[in-house]
Amino acid sequence: MDLNANFDERAVVHSDREPWVASPMKGVDRRMLDRIGDEVARATTIVRYAPGSAFSAHTHTGGEEFLVLEGVFKDEHGDFPVGTYVRNPPTSSHTPSSAEGATIFVKLWQFDMDDRQQITIDTTTQTPQPVRAGVSEIPLFEDAHERVRIELWEPNVAVTQAGHSGFEALVVEGSFIEGDEVFRVNSWLRLPPHTPLNAVSGPDGARVWVKSGHLSETPTAPNVGG
Repeated sequence: MDLNANFDERAVVHSDREPWVASPMKGVDRRMLDRIGDEVARATTIVRYAPGSAFSAHTHTGGEEFLVLEGVFKDEHGDFPVGTYVRNPPTSSHTPSSAEGATIFVKLWQFDMDDRQQITIDTTTQTPQPVRAGVSEIPLFEDAHERVRIELWEPNVAVTQAGHSGFEALVVEGSFIEGDEVFRVNSWLRLPPHTPLNAVSGPDGARVWVKSGHLSETPTAPNVGG
């Protein structure tokens, strides 16, 4: 499956308008944002776990990162409430589940394959750092390939970013306008390298998960042959 697979084009999904699609595991549904591949895929997805649901044990050969949007997500390594950001590097494994139900934003097969750094951050307990007028951020991860953070935009602030090597954002709270389009909670935007972001935050501001610098090379599907 190819979905929003041309990384030289602007891509948008207002995910709350999209239907939930069942996964192979009962009680686990998905809204796909971008995807290259089938069940083993380079993918960006919003995943919903029904109360009491679980996914079978598996290894993330290409790594996984996720942000908990609703409920409490868990595995054998701990419980992850709303606002928790987790990076499980390539070769890591777990058995995820949710007793009360959970919704997560998750990215698969998008790591440097030599990365072995595991990260867990409760973003709700972090103090945002001012970065420019009207914008502060909570750093989550940075290496030579990408920078990940939560950005907090004050109400009615113009937010611009140019000269990047790819920009991606998911609205966690509030809203913003970009390209005459309103992005509300769970709306997702991806801009190709060197396409400037020109956004204006909404009247209540915005809390936005942001990744940049990660599209300098054309993404491909994971090699699962053999």
